[in-house]
Amino acid sequence: MTNTAQNSAENTARDTARDTARDTQVTTVVVTGATGRSGSRVARAAEAAGLTVRAASRATGFDWWDASTWADTLRGADAAYLAHPSDVGAPGAAEVVGALAREAVGLGVRRLVLLSARGEDQALPTEEALRASGADWTVVRAAWFAQNFSEGPLVAELRERGELVFPADEVREPFLDVRDIADVVVSVLTCGDDRYAGRILTLSGGRLLTFGEAVAEIAGATGRPLTYRAVSTRDYGEALAGFGVPPEEVAGMTEIFGTLLDGRNAHLSDGVREVLGRAPRDFAAFVREEAAAGTWKA
Repeated sequence: MTNTAQNSAENTARDTARDTARDTQVTTVVVTGATGRSGSRVARAAEAAGLTVRAASRATGFDWWDASTWADTLRGADAAYLAHPSDVGAPGAAEVVGALAREAVGLGVRRLVLLSARGEDQALPTEEALRASGADWTVVRAAWFAQNFSEGPLVAELRERGELVFPADEVREPFLDVRDIADVVVSVLTCGDDRYAGRILTLSGGRLLTFGEAVAEIAGATGRPLTYRAVSTRDYGEALAGFGVPPEEVAGMTEIFGTLLDGRNAHLSDGVREVLGRAPRDFAAFVREEAAAGTWKA
């Protein structure tokens, strides 16, 4: 091929890619778990970026466990954010995520972003199910959420008992502000090209803390004598069962915690800076905001 012909072919390829990106510009995004920890932030960030958000929840007629409810939510959308309702590594997660992703692709929703967990081996089949769906996929592997201390079952322990009991021992974790997940997801969807398609993005906060050190920062901000007590995974599972958590959920959670909290995540990841061009939000800033809002008041 001559240089002129080669240049012409390269220019045509670039023009085609640019036209394809323009034709597949994301304007409407389905957000699963739109009332949850990550989905609510993704929905707000997407709306702030000018996207039309279609919330997918039982309140809007969408049910992860009833495939007959999926099409009405997906049809006509350009993209979807997939956050499994229990855990991305839970039993059955790969099957339902794979089925939903295939349904989405069949309805023309090719751009899919999956929330996954950094270091969670049990999540790998779910990630593979997404890749096999034919979607233009991106996997966002997130570190432990900072908001797990301010929303959900852990905050009740701190607020009501002044103590957090958890099977993390002295493991260090770079706690990640969920708002950074939302900003990354929206940037991936609105970048205007396919630079993040077929990519796994790994996100963490900016510094390592043990769970005890995290609770100590919360105690310092609130002025309350909050403490952390480490227990074994087995003891934690027995406590969950005592609270009425179904046996299959207890088994799944203890299996995940038994590996996820073994120290494998005691390192930083650069996904936030790669996508957003800035450092992750600091855990201390999150603590100050939540303390000011009275999150941990008795």
